[in-house]
Formats: sequence, C-alpha cells, structure tokens
Amino acid sequence: MTSALVTAGAPPRTVARRAAEYPIRISAYVANSGTETVSAYDTQMERKFGAVQVGHGPIGVGAAPDGESVYVANGQSNTVSVIHTGARLVRATVRVGRRPFAAMPTRDGRRVLVANFGSDTVSVIDARGCHVIATVRVGPLPHSITTIPDGRASVTDNGGGAVTVLDQQSRPVRRIQVGDFPSGISSPPSGRLVYVSNTGSGTVSVIDTRRDAVVARLPAGKAPLGNAVSPNGRFLFVADSARDCLLIIDIAARRIVGSVHVGAQPQGVAVTPDGRRVWVTNERSDTVSIIDPYTRQLRATVPTGHEPEGIAITPR
Repeated sequence: MTSALVTAGAPPRTVARRAAEYPIRISAYVANSGTETVSAYDTQMERKFGAVQVGHGPIGVGAAPDGESVYVANGQSNTVSVIHTGARLVRATVRVGRRPFAAMPTRDGRRVLVANFGSDTVSVIDARGCHVIATVRVGPLPHSITTIPDGRASVTDNGGGAVTVLDQQSRPVRRIQVGDFPSGISSPPSGRLVYVSNTGSGTVSVIDTRRDAVVARLPAGKAPLGNAVSPNGRFLFVADSARDCLLIIDIAARRIVGSVHVGAQPQGVAVTPDGRRVWVTNERSDTVSIIDPYTRQLRATVPTGHEPEGIAITPR
C-alpha cells in the first residue's frame, strides 16, 4: 500500500515526487496450513489487517523483491498461489509438483523456485507469465529454498541429508552433505553464506557459496526448523521446535547468546528489513510471536489461522 503526507498548498510536482519515494507498507504473510488462508500483518503496528484465501494446506511463503507479490506453496493442492499484495487477491494459481513445501523467488524476481516435497523436484515458474518453464530433479524430499544475488539457489533435501545447489539457469550442479533432516535455510543479503537447519542433528551447517562447501557448524538446540539471518549478517535466528523457543546465535562466535520462549512448536522465522523485529510462527498455538532481538524479549503474541507454518516479510 502506498501513501503520502500532503501539505496544504504544496505544488503537484512535489506531492508526486514524495508519493513515489514513500515506501509501501512492510507486511508479514503467514501461511495457515490448517485453514487454507494466508494472514497479512502490518509489521510496524504489529497487528493483522487481512487474510487471503489460497489452496489446500498452504505451507511455504516467499515475497518478491519488489514486495508486490507473495508466493504460497499449497501442499495439498499441488499448486502455488500468487498474491498481489496491494489488492490482497490471488492473481494466479500455478500447478506444480506433488506436495510443494516452499516457493521462493530469485533475487531478481524473474523466477520462482518451488520445492516439491512429494516429487523430489523443483518447479521453476516464470514470475511474469505465472507458468512453469522447467522442472528439475533434486535430492529426496526437498523442503526449503534460499536464493543468492548471482542467481543461484540452494535446496534442502530433507530425506538425503544434503543441499542441492542450482545454477543461474536453475539446473542442479552440486550436492553438499550437511546434517540429518535438513529443513529451514536462509542467506544474508550478500549471499556469501547459506545457513541450513539440521533438524535431526541439532545443528546449523554454514555453507560458503564461493566454495560450495560447509565451513562451520553452529549449535542450534534440539530440533531446529526455520531460520533467518539478520540483515547485517551477524546473528542467526533459529526456531527450536522441540523446546518452543527462538535461539539467537552469534555467527562469528559460533555460540547461542540468547533464547526467547515463544509458542508451541515454532516453525517459520522471518526478520524485518531493518533487523529490529523477528517474527516466529507457532504451529500448535495458532499464533505468531514478535521478538525484539536487541533486548531478546518477546514483544507481542498475535493470533493467526490454524496451524501456521511458513512466513515471509515483504522487503520494502
């Protein structure tokens, strides 16, 4: 949503320029896998402002770089819903593989990569035309995806203990062994590192994208799922689903420096662009927790739909 503060008597030219520069609302979108909806929140007001009906069993959510579209993987419909964030309406529904778990745009916004958990494939969607242009085979049970600025992507193979690297044309070029049951994955704005939650190992594998190799392992509680890195690349935020908490990890020190209790079975994690808030979905509590990472305290708990899982925050 775009808005502007207009002063009486200001010339039209000035008003138009200010309106164009004023940022759209930064929103959080939460996939409610038990209610076939996506809830939308104002991240500044920390409250819900709407919901969008999508397909059956929505799980993963990804936001386009320009913030104008959100992509939702509907695990039980074998589709991806494309939501126009301004109108909060589904503008397209794209059929993909079986049981899609994640839908993540490339950093240039031209393609959307979909992890098909039940097909061991990734569907590549042309974002402009909203249709599948390729389907590539990856490892067993692909779970989540992160993309980096040079056009490459990494996919967690939950059933294979590995990450599949896709090149700039979304072709699989390498598999990197990580821990047991890798799930959540993220990378900082630079894309130089990738962080992989190993749910079965209680660790996070750190991959150097220049070498395509694991360069570190971070402690991550008992059963880490979703993770997100701070915009400055200093901290990693990890949902420990077994202990119902958000872990704050100092990446350079390779240690946990904070733990914040959230709701039951936390799943998805997202950080606001300014790094001031961390949002965590709690699947068994039907809530989202909002944490201040500086004070390491819970700020608010907001209701969602039933069984919230994936979350994405628009970039601007």
